[in-house]
Amino acid sequence: MTAYDIIKKPVVTEASMAATAEGKYTFVVATGATKNEIAKAVEKIFEVKVAKVNTINYDGKKKRLGAGRPGKRADWKKAIVTLTEDSKPIELFEEMV
Repeated sequence: MTAYDIIKKPVVTEASMAATAEGKYTFVVATGATKNEIAKAVEKIFEVKVAKVNTINYDGKKKRLGAGRPGKRADWKKAIVTLTEDSKPIELFEEMV
């Protein structure tokens, strides 16, 4: 897997944007990615230093697909990446705040 396969997209919510002030950035990542792989991918893509990675697995919601047929949204994984104190901020998020 390449770094771009691991980091899928940023999470843009009010809470995640507030956390950028503390050096914490939130991403949707590949479900099979480990914390070490996520840290290396963020360091490679954004050229920053990662201090810590927290991950959360989400189960897809069950949905109805018309006429009572059962269905399910995809499972996904969220990573909260904390940068080191001396690291520069990620520019992608700075433009959104």
